[in-house]
Amino acid sequence: MKTFYSSALFLMSILFTTTISAQNQNQQFDDIVAQHYNNADAPGATILIAKNGKTIYRKAVGKSSLELDVDMAPENVFMLASITKQFTAVAILMLEEQGKLSLNDPITKFIPDYPTHGKTITVHHLLNHTSGIKSYTGIGNLVEVARNDKTLDELIDYFKDEPMDFDPGEEFRYNNSGYVLLGKIIEVLSGDTYENYIEKHMFDRLGMKSSSYGNNRELIINRVEAYEEEDSGYVNASYLSMTLPHAAGALTSTIDDMLKWQNALTNNTLIKSTSLDKAINGSKLNNGEHIPYGYGLGEMNLKGSKGYTHSGGIFGTSTNGIYLIDENVYVVGLSNCSCNDIGAVTRNLAATAIGKPFPTMKDVITLSEDKMKQWVGAYEFEDGAIRHIFIKDGQLKSMRESETNTIFEIFPLSENRFMFKDSGTEYMFSKTADGKRQAIFTANKESIGKEVNKPMPEARKEITLSNTVLKPYAGKYELAPNFHVEVTIEDNQIFAQATGQGKFEIFAENESTFFAKVTPLKVTFNKNASGKVESFTLYQGGQETVAKKVE
Repeated sequence: MKTFYSSALFLMSILFTTTISAQNQNQQFDDIVAQHYNNADAPGATILIAKNGKTIYRKAVGKSSLELDVDMAPENVFMLASITKQFTAVAILMLEEQGKLSLNDPITKFIPDYPTHGKTITVHHLLNHTSGIKSYTGIGNLVEVARNDKTLDELIDYFKDEPMDFDPGEEFRYNNSGYVLLGKIIEVLSGDTYENYIEKHMFDRLGMKSSSYGNNRELIINRVEAYEEEDSGYVNASYLSMTLPHAAGALTSTIDDMLKWQNALTNNTLIKSTSLDKAINGSKLNNGEHIPYGYGLGEMNLKGSKGYTHSGGIFGTSTNGIYLIDENVYVVGLSNCSCNDIGAVTRNLAATAIGKPFPTMKDVITLSEDKMKQWVGAYEFEDGAIRHIFIKDGQLKSMRESETNTIFEIFPLSENRFMFKDSGTEYMFSKTADGKRQAIFTANKESIGKEVNKPMPEARKEITLSNTVLKPYAGKYELAPNFHVEVTIEDNQIFAQATGQGKFEIFAENESTFFAKVTPLKVTFNKNASGKVESFTLYQGGQETVAKKVE
């Protein structure tokens, strides 16, 4: 009897400790969500975290309808946007396992009249965005195009005669046209519509009862309203005919159904592990260069933990899903406003769920200037980046040599560990056996920097421009398919906000060139012969990208 009593106390102690630990972690999750969603009267999100296939956190914040003043609920249905692509990719892999296609098959085997301009474009090229076909969301004014219903063949006709962007397999360029063509291939091989195929072979089979192909006409229980944010406040999202996203972005779902989907991937319910490996482990270009995108999913490394992910952005919607393989942790977030950075939320939640939380300003300590001085200098990293560490006004700062030479403050977490504010990025400094300094720079992955003797370049100098000069730059610019940058002007200040991300200020270097302080980028606005602003050129990471003004 005494032994039984002692065992019972021991078990109660374990249960009590486990309960307290779960409560503490839930509070951590709540705190992270609250950092991004702190207005109960604004558009919101639903968020789910699962461990070993079971839900450990389920949350709804904000409003599902501003007009009707309806609170968000975990059961709400959202457009998945580009998360749709993993469903399309898995459907293709299912057909491959059935022997109905090979990933090396040319697409003309299934769509004989498709003009390939003398090039061999394979199913593989469509899956990993290396086909060179022009993305239809980058043709014309997307807001206007999106209002028109099209049959699948009419949609393909819209882009098929456009010139190729590059030869198949030579480059990676995110491409919605490729996934529309995959939808066509699924229809050809199945003898059914893409909508029916996905609903029958995936949703019905997996019990995803709240998931469907998006439809503007049918009633969908618990469907949220979608919103965008303008200077005047929130507005209803631009109209989108659900015939347009098709196999690239037309599916709708809930966080609970998305867990059923992830469990099906994890347990190889629909495809074998060998097929899933092809989807989640990236792929290669013709020259052998590895790219982090596989088939409908991208590789991810979160604080040393390997996984895969995909996000989505469409009018009034921002979505993101993360799966960490070894820890068997899944995080998904669905938001009903394109103004929200749901990706930052899911990333922070995933890191916390695996016991590797990103530090916050609450963790910052006070460190003497003498302690900080020991790390001042230049460091050259494995990717060739040069970062300069210096002290100004008693604060340790970091500058990466780039187009902008932007300066960031870094804050001490210990004598040799420093963080960037609200970014999850850190430095860990140390000294090698020969007394040389080195720094480990951690963002999505770790990179080691060695001390070098190099002078620090000058930081960018900003000027002030009037509203009259700034006003013509306001508008919406398409940086990539389904990815826009909204430029707004407020009291002699100019701001940029990319789809699904937060708003940040850019600073004038001259009347047409601007730079950011929150990230190393430069923007030059381009005018046509009549002086009207028609685009901007983004300089970031050694690359130049032109964004056409669409509104």
